[in-house]
Amino acid sequence: MSGKFRIAIIGSGPAGLSAAAHAAELGLSHVLLEAEKHASNTLFKYQKGKHVMAEPGVLPLRSPLAFEAGTRESILEGWNQSLHQHQVNVRYGANVTGVSGQRGDFQITLADGGTVQAETVVLAIGLQGNIRKFGVPGEDLPNVQYQLDDPDEYSAETIVVVGGGDAGIENALALTAGNRVFLINREEEFNRCKEGNLGLLKAAIADGRIEPRSSTAAQRIETQAEGELPLCFVARTPKGEERIPCHRVIGRLGASPPRALVESFGVVFPNKDRDAVPAVSDHYESNVPGIYIIGALGGYPLIKQALNQGYEVVEYILGNPVEPADEPLLKAKFAAYRGAATVSEAIARIQAAVPLLSGLTTLQLREFLLDSEIHLPRDGETVFLRNDYTNSLYCIVEGEVSVLPELVDDDERRIRLGTGAFFGEMGLISGRRRNASVVAGPGCMLVETPRRSMLKLLGSVASVKRILDQESVQRAVQAFLGVQVSDTELHFLAQGAEIRSYAAGQVLFEQGQQADGLYLIRRGSVTISRLLGGREIVLSYVAAGNYVGEMALISSAPRSATVRAAVATEAVVLTSARVKRVLAGNESLRAEVDAMALGRMQDNLGMEQDAAPGDLINFLMKQGLGEATDVLLIDASLCVRCDNCEKACADTHGGTSRLDREAGPTFAQIHVPTSCRHCEHPHCMKDCPPDAIHRSRDGEVFISDSCIGCGNCERNCPYGVIRMAPVQGERRGGGLLSWLLLGLGDEPGTEPKAVPDAKTKKVAVKCDMCKDLPAGPACVRSCPTGAAIRTTPERFLDFAAQREAR
Repeated sequence: MSGKFRIAIIGSGPAGLSAAAHAAELGLSHVLLEAEKHASNTLFKYQKGKHVMAEPGVLPLRSPLAFEAGTRESILEGWNQSLHQHQVNVRYGANVTGVSGQRGDFQITLADGGTVQAETVVLAIGLQGNIRKFGVPGEDLPNVQYQLDDPDEYSAETIVVVGGGDAGIENALALTAGNRVFLINREEEFNRCKEGNLGLLKAAIADGRIEPRSSTAAQRIETQAEGELPLCFVARTPKGEERIPCHRVIGRLGASPPRALVESFGVVFPNKDRDAVPAVSDHYESNVPGIYIIGALGGYPLIKQALNQGYEVVEYILGNPVEPADEPLLKAKFAAYRGAATVSEAIARIQAAVPLLSGLTTLQLREFLLDSEIHLPRDGETVFLRNDYTNSLYCIVEGEVSVLPELVDDDERRIRLGTGAFFGEMGLISGRRRNASVVAGPGCMLVETPRRSMLKLLGSVASVKRILDQESVQRAVQAFLGVQVSDTELHFLAQGAEIRSYAAGQVLFEQGQQADGLYLIRRGSVTISRLLGGREIVLSYVAAGNYVGEMALISSAPRSATVRAAVATEAVVLTSARVKRVLAGNESLRAEVDAMALGRMQDNLGMEQDAAPGDLINFLMKQGLGEATDVLLIDASLCVRCDNCEKACADTHGGTSRLDREAGPTFAQIHVPTSCRHCEHPHCMKDCPPDAIHRSRDGEVFISDSCIGCGNCERNCPYGVIRMAPVQGERRGGGLLSWLLLGLGDEPGTEPKAVPDAKTKKVAVKCDMCKDLPAGPACVRSCPTGAAIRTTPERFLDFAAQREAR
């Protein structure tokens, strides 16, 4: 067919194939232009035998192309048959280099010099031509590759796969047959993959077939000496540098949109971010009338979504009203909202009202809202309370909320956030308790997004992370310094801020260095130490939500102490020049900082005179307690080894103690038993297939009855505080002491319930801080001498000083 086509579709991925097939079945003049010699090049490049998932499962399929979960080969065969059956007009080897003209009269230029005329153009070109590399030394060494064609080609190898998305996970899973496989994920969690892949990955980790590394990035790739494995993958981890000798490294780092080509067509991108995608209307039309964008280039990489868009875009070109496939789901979410007549109107209001979401395309925002919840709280209703351990993020679409930093409502300290603001980011970032209560005002509409979905968005849309970081810096300055800094000053400080990440043990700055800025600790914790008498003495511990480095700034003297990350830590660094400039023009701020510095100086002088508390703090930090939120300590000088703590724990938890009093290290008569630390970001939660591990609003990390006994949490816990125990009925024959002191166990003289045999199914057990007992942890209450205490890292210093004073 020659002449002018009604629709020209560029790219034969799922979106393009679906659009072409639907145009063909409607009898529309069309052409499908594909640069390669075969259709669906992205799927064609999938590894052989790859299982392709049909997600999102909640969405119906409306494409003329059949699609259900299956192997790469079966899906490609089915689509090729559909192309033939629908008599799709496809041209292979048609590499498009230019598009010009206007609606009704577009000219498409091909690399071979040919041209194609069309009334409308649909861009479905995908991202595969712009693969990302590591960007580190060694990225192009032999055996470093960015594609996996056939996993069966490799056996008896050690292979490092880098990438926490679907491609990386699927490659790693396919390579586990006969190989040792490491999977590197730069994020803390695998939050960018399909749920199905996440389940398979967790099972592979549980079986020991995949060795994961989270919060880890490539530092360099080296060749090794003859006789050793050919490569060494050098990684930057939260615990420092790790060297992984291997045969090959496979990077699955995603791809970037072919921006230069698309912009040459006249299509505008909303910003300069690397991952930005063109903004399109609800009908997939770009800023150029008559040019439509669907599939991965439009921000929708999932196959089912792309197939649906291919069907819908043809209907929109014809002027037919089509309800998007996700419309019923979004209608249900907005059912109680009376401020908009349609889903599109509601989404437009949300995007216009909330700057944090302004960088999302309409399609990205729809997906974001599918993962979120819409709340219409009453005036005065509590959204969350100070010290809660919830970690979702809220956006204010209408109305306002009041933020109450203190437990007592003080109107002078009440902060009002209006339409467009967001809150809850500190809990999201730090993993610690909410630092304020939030109460809804009149006419309030909130969008609540869970942590996993928010992390996925932060990792994929740079503008969201940038806005969130900027705002969190401003709020951190307000919260940390305790004064109302002007909006102009806050914006000035935030503009020059830099977010820096540190592995456990890494130095933020050293004693004697010149001050480069003020460090706001937004995640993790640090120790402050000083060289005294030739050895390093820990003076204090500082947790997330505080700042360090102010002394050298106000004195213009070199750093008086060394600050070191106790665990993986993030700090927002405000530059010296900007901080000094703001301090010079803000007397109240200067007075507040001076007071803080004086108080810290006095505390440090006290610690210098008696180094013993600092030595104890240093010991506790080395036990990983810097990431704890609540820890059990035992004063060995008071402990009489009666084991009442273990017995009470067992009586409270069906006969199985979650505490091993004797195990664990001791320093200066302070013993750290084997008991859960209730970490800021619990390691045990990361790979739990049934999502059985939760954190209560009061902070206790606990395991629910849905545990399947896979043992992932036991393996992931770096402190050995989780163990597998037989499932059993509540066995409460704990003895007279537990019955009298705690009200636990069966009354003496009654028959305790039977202990199950060794064949009983095992599940994970750990300390839950006796969250269901109003009086608190049984281990502490049962101690006859007061040796057992529960404390937080923020109180370690006071605890150490008080103990030394005894």
